Amino acid sequence: SLTNAILLQNLEARLRPGPPGLPEPIDDRFQARDELLEARRPDLYERDLHAILATFLALQRHPGLKGIEAGTLRALWRARTRIDRAFRADPENRRMFLQILREPLGVVREIRRLNLYGVLRRYIPAFGRIFGQMQHDLFHVYTVDEHILRVVRNLRRFTVPQFAHEYPLCSRLITDFAAPELLYLAAIFHDIAKGRGGDHSALGTADARRFCRAHGLTREDTELVVWLVRDHLVMSSTAQRQDITGPEVIDAFAHRVGDLRRLTALYLLTVADIRGTSPKVWNGWKAKLLEDLFLATRRRLAGEAKDADHSLQERQREALAKLALYGLAADAQAALWRQLDTPYFLRHDAQEIAWHARVLHPHVDAAQAVVRTRPAPGGSGLQVLVYVRERPELFARICGFLQRTGFSIVDARVNTTRHQYALDSFTVLDPEDSGREYRDVMSYVEHELAAAIESGAALPAPVRGRVSRQLRH
Repeated sequence: SLTNAILLQNLEARLRPGPPGLPEPIDDRFQARDELLEARRPDLYERDLHAILATFLALQRHPGLKGIEAGTLRALWRARTRIDRAFRADPENRRMFLQILREPLGVVREIRRLNLYGVLRRYIPAFGRIFGQMQHDLFHVYTVDEHILRVVRNLRRFTVPQFAHEYPLCSRLITDFAAPELLYLAAIFHDIAKGRGGDHSALGTADARRFCRAHGLTREDTELVVWLVRDHLVMSSTAQRQDITGPEVIDAFAHRVGDLRRLTALYLLTVADIRGTSPKVWNGWKAKLLEDLFLATRRRLAGEAKDADHSLQERQREALAKLALYGLAADAQAALWRQLDTPYFLRHDAQEIAWHARVLHPHVDAAQAVVRTRPAPGGSGLQVLVYVRERPELFARICGFLQRTGFSIVDARVNTTRHQYALDSFTVLDPEDSGREYRDVMSYVEHELAAAIESGAALPAPVRGRVSRQLRH
């Protein structure tokens, strides 16, 4: 905190007495002394209010500096109260604030300093309303202002080459994105109206529009920021609540997005937003849903709309290419695929189709239930495949077993073959995020679920344990 920074500097000066280092001039306002930024005049902020934002810009441009000298920091803290409407309307201050977002280094560090030293909430009054404000939706574990700062950090993290392995697609997209500061502005305003009553997206849209116009952004850039603030929840809700394998869903989403730049910006903001909600909210399943929705919409916006027959043939070719890697006979999948209809191939991607064919081709007419599992793509959760002749209460029996085993079903795709076999695919997660190693339970699920399906016993009563607060919500 500010008090700690001043106190520690004073304590160090007393514990390690000695002459101060020689100052190294930086510009007309500041100098560097002992790796700290120092005002060249003690009354700098009284004489020149532009120096308030210039302080943070100087720190960005001199990354070797570790902070602000105690006397200068006290003067800055006192000067912050002079940030008023006239200060915010000053063209030079507006230019410097945008420049802080445009600098190649130190954006997150200085935005955090602006917040810590009370400057950000005075420069953007709407930000002051959510400073320290708790969120009571059981998903956000941070205050609103801290959540916003984490979203900005996540966006900046995409730009750092050392972290490109975490989210390769996001890293590639943001590298080619013109004016990434627009994403940071959208992140700052996307939740800025929480707690006011009403739709925070709509209220934040008005704040974002006023800010962008006042700071001289072009009409195109302003509309992008405003649209992102208004629709920042759309991609998440579409991916998690609708069947994104359906062409009509992709058509509607592509129509709402409109163009590739908006799609890219929304995808980057959505990933950064969900990751900034809570350490436990983001997982590989959500990552795959969002990436699949992004890629499908990008193809649609690029004019690659295809009819069902063309999509089916394309997925079959991709699946055959993957099957060839396992050394199977050229027509090993033929008997199974003859029993599958077009909706099956449209609802599963090539990797899933190849996996199903690989494990089921010897069991097309199996007399007993076939259950297979694998870690879900993306590394979070487990995929469970059930193949058995249709019978009453099958779906309820499968879901009951998975519930008793402690899994939460996040995706279920139910198919019936032409010769009346159920080919059902489930994606399951541990709802408590207990650190369970899914590989340790794969053999158990395969054996016990098959036995439960074949048992023929009456359905057991549903588990009526205590429902968590989050599930009740």
